[in-house]
Amino acid sequence: MEGGAPRRRQLRVGALAAALTAAFTLLCCTGGTAAFFLTELSGGGDDLSPEARSGCGRTHQVNVSGKMPRFAQYGDSQIRNAAVIIKVGSDMKVPPRGWVVAVATAMQESGLRSLPHLGSRNDHDSVGLFQQRPSQGWGSPEQLQDPAYTSRKFYEKLVKVPNWQQMPLTRAAQRVQVSAFPDAYAKHEELASKIVDALAGGAARTVQVAKQNICNAATRGQIAASGWTAPIPGGVGSGFRTASRPSHNGVDIGAPKHTLIRAAATGRVLVARCDPDHGGRRSCDVDGWPGKGGCGWFVDMLHVGGYVTRYCHMIVKPRVVPGQLVKAGEVIGEVGTSGNSSGPHLHFEVHLDGDRSSRGAVNPVSFMRDRGAPLNGKA
Repeated sequence: MEGGAPRRRQLRVGALAAALTAAFTLLCCTGGTAAFFLTELSGGGDDLSPEARSGCGRTHQVNVSGKMPRFAQYGDSQIRNAAVIIKVGSDMKVPPRGWVVAVATAMQESGLRSLPHLGSRNDHDSVGLFQQRPSQGWGSPEQLQDPAYTSRKFYEKLVKVPNWQQMPLTRAAQRVQVSAFPDAYAKHEELASKIVDALAGGAARTVQVAKQNICNAATRGQIAASGWTAPIPGGVGSGFRTASRPSHNGVDIGAPKHTLIRAAATGRVLVARCDPDHGGRRSCDVDGWPGKGGCGWFVDMLHVGGYVTRYCHMIVKPRVVPGQLVKAGEVIGEVGTSGNSSGPHLHFEVHLDGDRSSRGAVNPVSFMRDRGAPLNGKA
């Protein structure tokens, strides 16, 4: 069991995120660098489909002509274009992760509008949902203003990118688009996942296993279409802010020592160190005990949308360092029992709005379930 947040000055990472946006860089596949955007999305889906509400992935049939769900940021015609993008991906048997990548890309490139050539107001001769250029062989201007055609061209290039499903969304999109702003796609991932869920029956909560889309099963390094995965397999023991432990700001997942801990989503490492115990000692290389205090060896990560995840009680020094960009599913450490702990387990927390203090903590069980990566392995 974990007994309290790490003993450090509490910071409000909402303010830090703005600085990180400018300061953090990621190395793109072409060798260039670009800022890693950590913009928090405002608003979200207001009207999930009945399928999305009742259960993940019961149907992936997308109706492009019926009533569209409502989203504060987009009108009916824009969501209808998103439905076309998803339907084309489904018809081409592209996994749902690709639908999220495609929708997020179109959100950035055109705001989900099929744009004509705008002269100096857009990039050269770019047109359509994905701002593809006739001069670069994507198709004629007329073809590229057809949402189905331009979506198909996007997917044809995406599926040829090696390991695209394991890439951060912004890298996968950039390999297709070769944009002058390769970092800009990431900030749309959260809302794109919500749109895919609303239009395709919870498809963003699926993971592809043996070419089958399985609901609520993202673990052991497999990434849900939403971009999230469970940090370790196993069930939750001690829960979030229970009656007996009202200050328990996360959940405890029991696992043997040295079980690999994976990043729950792509993000930037904020902290990776030994947390002092109640006596101010940094003694994380030995087993802890109840009442010792501290998180032991632990990691905090900042993700797109302002989310922070915390991983406590590692057995040895984390495998990552502050400032490092880590992909979803990448190993960041190993389960142990350092710090305030009665046995081997992972203490896992999720915080909103970049707030690493107890004020920002939310129940990780429901948060991860909504992203297709349940902490108990079940919906």
